[in-house]
Amino acid sequence: MAKDLDYYLNLNWTLIEGEDLDFEGKPYHYIMIEEIPSFCFCAKTIEKARENYKTQLKLSLTVMLESGEQIREPGEDSNEPDWESLCP
Repeated sequence: MAKDLDYYLNLNWTLIEGEDLDFEGKPYHYIMIEEIPSFCFCAKTIEKARENYKTQLKLSLTVMLESGEQIREPGEDSNEPDWESLCP
C-alpha cells in the first residue's frame, strides 16, 4: 500500500483537545495531534476547531511528505525518550 497523502489523512490520529486563553485573556480552543508534535490548530470554538483542523493537517502532512520527514503513525512508538522515567 502506498503511503501517500490520502493514506495519512485517513489514519485514526490521536487528537488532544483543549482550551486556553490568548494574549488578551480571551478563550480559544485547540486540537493537537499526539503523533505530530508540531501540529496545533486553534479556533474560537471547539466545534470550529473540529470542523477545520483537517485542512491544517493536510497542509502539514503535505510539507512533511515533500521534505521526506518521517511521519509517526498512530500506534507506533515515539523515538522520544521517556523523560518521566529518566528524570526523578
